[in-house]
Amino acid sequence: MDSLDKEILNEIQWTFPLTPKPFDDIAKKFDTTPEIIKERLINLKKIGVLRQLSAIFDTRRLGYKSSLIAMEIESDKLEHVANQINRHPGVSHNYQRDHQFNLWFTLAVPPGSDLKTEVDKFSILKGIKKVRMLPTIKLFKIGVKLDMVDEKKHDVIPSEEKKEINNIKFVPTETDKEFIRELQKDMDIIDRPFLDASKKLGLTEHELFEKLKYYENIGVMRRFAAILRHREVGFTANGMIVWNVPDEKIEEVGLKLGAFPQVSHCYQRPTYPDWPYSVFSMIHCKSEEEAGEMTKTIQSQINIPDYKILFSTREFKKTRVEYFVESNFSLEDLISTS
Repeated sequence: MDSLDKEILNEIQWTFPLTPKPFDDIAKKFDTTPEIIKERLINLKKIGVLRQLSAIFDTRRLGYKSSLIAMEIESDKLEHVANQINRHPGVSHNYQRDHQFNLWFTLAVPPGSDLKTEVDKFSILKGIKKVRMLPTIKLFKIGVKLDMVDEKKHDVIPSEEKKEINNIKFVPTETDKEFIRELQKDMDIIDRPFLDASKKLGLTEHELFEKLKYYENIGVMRRFAAILRHREVGFTANGMIVWNVPDEKIEEVGLKLGAFPQVSHCYQRPTYPDWPYSVFSMIHCKSEEEAGEMTKTIQSQINIPDYKILFSTREFKKTRVEYFVESNFSLEDLISTS
């Protein structure tokens, strides 16, 4: 990747133009041609850097229930258990982390499904010693932006303002579901990439953009943007920093952590006798040393002394949940083989 590739990736991770010819608009920003922009993005996909260009929807606003799940797995069974868990269509992220709880995954289930019932389906797998469900109690921030241009890196200070959304009740209709199914697909890098979706949905491009903007305004869509593959662009130290925060300080600390540009996710989650950490934050760095230094800088500003950084040592699965796609999941066929 050259400097222009990196500048383009920085731009489209957060602000992708919702216009009939978005690559023309991007080209104007960089004083180049749409052909060059498209050619570069096609190449970035080909080499595995650009994972997807699509609408990014909010799981909970769509009526889905989701949770982070931590498991302690016998080390010789870890890979087998992880691979079986990956078969569940609601599992989007699944990592080995350097901790007693060595398997961490996210699970989302559609409206009408019970999250614990789905988690309990994994209990037939041999080697699982402990399971801890860690659903979101409060969301302070979500939104990965990998800073590709070294000389433009932000200071490690809480400088971002929280995005305000109009949090009105949203119950998706069949029309909404059809729209979401279409817009969650990876975009083709062509002159008018929204045209095909608008035709399928019986909308003009303008109507499609208006609906996307409305979804963003009410928090149903977080943004329309590029998703990158962290490791392929050099961000190999993905650290989950967990903080043991006194109850009365959780709101203050969560909001402050969410304001750091380097923090991509920040949540309050439940605690257990063997897991006292109530606030979770994610950082993405190019080395564990850099992540350690960044965490110390953050810690000095939030004044929470008890914390851990759990690095992902192996990625078993990383994908997007496909919303409103019917599927049933069972591990019953494993009873005789596992």
